Amino acid sequence: MPSPAAPARVRPAVPPAPGTLRAGLAHPIPTLRWLWAAYMTPGRPGRATTQTELRWIYTAWLGAFLLKMLGSSWDVSWHFRWLRDDLAPPHLLNSAGTVVVVALVVFHSYSGYGVDRRALQLMQWGIGAFLVAVPIDVLNHRINGLDITSWSPSHALLYLGTAIMLAGAIRGWWLSAAPGRIRDLVSLGLWLFFVENVLFPNQHQEYGVLSLEAYDAGRTTAEPQLLDFAASQGQSPAMFMLPVPSWVHPAWLILAGLLSLVLARRVVGLRWTATIIAATYLAYRSVMWLLLVGMDFPPSVLPFVLLVGAVLVDVAVTREVPGWLAGPLVAGAVYAAAVGQDALGLLPPWNWWSVLPVAVAFGLLWAAADVLERSRWLARWKVADGPVPPREPLEV
Repeated sequence: MPSPAAPARVRPAVPPAPGTLRAGLAHPIPTLRWLWAAYMTPGRPGRATTQTELRWIYTAWLGAFLLKMLGSSWDVSWHFRWLRDDLAPPHLLNSAGTVVVVALVVFHSYSGYGVDRRALQLMQWGIGAFLVAVPIDVLNHRINGLDITSWSPSHALLYLGTAIMLAGAIRGWWLSAAPGRIRDLVSLGLWLFFVENVLFPNQHQEYGVLSLEAYDAGRTTAEPQLLDFAASQGQSPAMFMLPVPSWVHPAWLILAGLLSLVLARRVVGLRWTATIIAATYLAYRSVMWLLLVGMDFPPSVLPFVLLVGAVLVDVAVTREVPGWLAGPLVAGAVYAAAVGQDALGLLPPWNWWSVLPVAVAFGLLWAAADVLERSRWLARWKVADGPVPPREPLEV
């Protein structure tokens, strides 16, 4: 007598989606089960993704980088008071954001949702560089002792990895999202994190100038253990509070920070893109200043001259001023505005003679961006790899 046929395996049904964002957050375990069953299925980059799904995915990207930004902002102030600790609260907060980023890159890599091939490659290379930099940075601290400078090679690799993965997120969102207010707002948010990451090294001088003034005045904001450890390493307070030449802060603010705002203005296209990003960045820094000082952490000066440059970037792009001319004019205006902020004691030391090479270099970089914008290579870059028609939207 033949044995009965084995019953066919039936794929488990996908659990119902949470009705609202509030319901999903209120019941995280059922929400995660639904997300896993509904979306953790293999697929290639360019997989059809609805606008609702895109908003969920890239809201998670914004949340991840918000955690990283909060952690890094707290971290730089922490290092001007306490000895370094791998498990310090700001490191843990930053690490929480990194964990979410890793999960998102794994999700995109496995499912193919919300990205094209190039965007996914940028995300993968970026998180790869970041994760390689983490143990290198820890080893660097172990070998070199006190190394709070933001300008170390291991830190540079962290910034580079973050910039590359953000470039992937910016590309993935911009090519996938439908034109409109939501696309513009999320793009502004992603560019804000990009600019903050670029400008982050300058915070060392912005904290260092006030910390050194407090030390020289006999009211140091650093704990004795930090100063004693620095002395045991043969480092004076000035060496780790202001570790780079005085031309570095203005050069980096303009050649890296303002250049990032030029690119953001070109990509997003809103008339006041650069101004909005710079103003939001400075507002965030101001709120963090109040919170950190309220918790008895060292204060910093804020680079308000960035806003002057951002406004002029928007005006120059709107009026189609060529980069070779706009660059020197904007750089000169930023240096002129910095004279006033410096007179109030609200800037790190600036080398004023650096205005000439910085102005020339900024003009060349802006002109190169103009050439790139008109190139065939960029035209091909703006096209997604293998676009797929969107699926029917899910009710979320």
